[in-house]
Amino acid sequence: MVQVSNHMPTAELQALDSAHHMHPFTQGAGLRAKGPRVITRAEGCWLTDSEGERILDAMAGLWCVNIGYGRKELADAAARQMQELPYYNTFFQTTHVPAIALAQRIAELAPGDLNHVFFASSGSEANDTNIRLVRTYWDAKGQPDRNVIIARWNGYHGSSVGSGSLGGMKGMHAQGGMPIPDIHHINQPHWWNEGGEMSPEEFGLARARELETAIEQIGPDRVGAFIAEPVQGAGGVIIPPSTYWPEIQRIVDKYGILLIADEVICGFGRTGNWFGSQTMNIRPHIMTIAKGLSSGYQPIGGSVVCDEVAEVIAGVEFNHGYTYSGHPVACAVALENLRILDEEGIVTRVATDTGPYLKEKFESLADHPLVGEARIVGMMGSIALTPDKASRAQFAAEAGTVGYITRERCFANNLIMRHVYDRMIISPPLVISRDEIDTLIERAWKSLDEAHARLKDEGLMQAAPRA
Repeated sequence: MVQVSNHMPTAELQALDSAHHMHPFTQGAGLRAKGPRVITRAEGCWLTDSEGERILDAMAGLWCVNIGYGRKELADAAARQMQELPYYNTFFQTTHVPAIALAQRIAELAPGDLNHVFFASSGSEANDTNIRLVRTYWDAKGQPDRNVIIARWNGYHGSSVGSGSLGGMKGMHAQGGMPIPDIHHINQPHWWNEGGEMSPEEFGLARARELETAIEQIGPDRVGAFIAEPVQGAGGVIIPPSTYWPEIQRIVDKYGILLIADEVICGFGRTGNWFGSQTMNIRPHIMTIAKGLSSGYQPIGGSVVCDEVAEVIAGVEFNHGYTYSGHPVACAVALENLRILDEEGIVTRVATDTGPYLKEKFESLADHPLVGEARIVGMMGSIALTPDKASRAQFAAEAGTVGYITRERCFANNLIMRHVYDRMIISPPLVISRDEIDTLIERAWKSLDEAHARLKDEGLMQAAPRA
């Protein structure tokens, strides 16, 4: 049997990694020079590396390990399913029990009439599915020209050609021929960076109304859908002003376009409800799910579709699917994950106990001289780094310079926090305890202190000229 446990010195593992392993979203030459940190074990909210260091994972892997690491129940569920039915597809008028049971359970948890699930293996795949769903839906209704999908700059919907086109990451669009045709982007509701002299409430309305302007400019008879994350995740945990989502809901209702809520990060308890759509009080026609669906233990995602859209799609042969759509092992693991989230009251605990405690502690980081704001909803939050709080100034240094320095200090202090440009973000496992929250904040404060000292020493506490 092939063994994959750590049996070599760290330097040898790093050399093998550099020789053969291509990393996502990474400048390979730089990583080869530095050497990756090798993670060997994990338990609860903690990682262990090949040197034996224990690291508090305040990012839940990649926003996904909602129930924490090391839950034997999920491994047991995978083993049982592998022995009974390790794989079968759902293409040729066949199905299997895990896919049936998981689709039923998702329909029970999802709000409104979101009662149908098209399975994928990731959020990227599911958002590619959504492009096909929207365009097939309108074509089946006799409106084939209604194929434009509006999304937001700095939104993230995946990294495949289709999902990367939906996303508004310009660095991604610079590679690989994106965006594909008939994807249109409007501005994000990022008050801290872009709000100017407007109040958050005024700014939220203004940014929402860009959707209406775009619909009118493109033509209401050409726009099929609007896609957005309830809270932008990879864009920096951008929590929209309170006025934003009610106005977006009014506009999609007025023009009769489909609303797609990308719940890949926000779903399955992250915001204190089962779905971010419930937290933001919106009524999507389609929800994209992945990540927390299995807590990252198996690759699985999907599109949760409302009754009316599903009924229209059922009237045509939908020429779309993936080899691993509804993979029985992934479905079995996801079912066990949802059982744990429900029966152990983890989502409720985020809403009523650890979430409010984390909010109180996290918002105290705004008192640090390097921090301009600290915002959080449920268990996803971000802090804005700034050389001048009063003016919400950006740094004169290239965007991301300060964030990277701060992230490296977090990593050195055995705390996983991510940086997006000059924002620091967290998304810890939903099972994080109050004591672990205290450790998170202590290590974050220490890392901010160290970053601040370095920035002052290197003359980087300089504000960019105001636009």
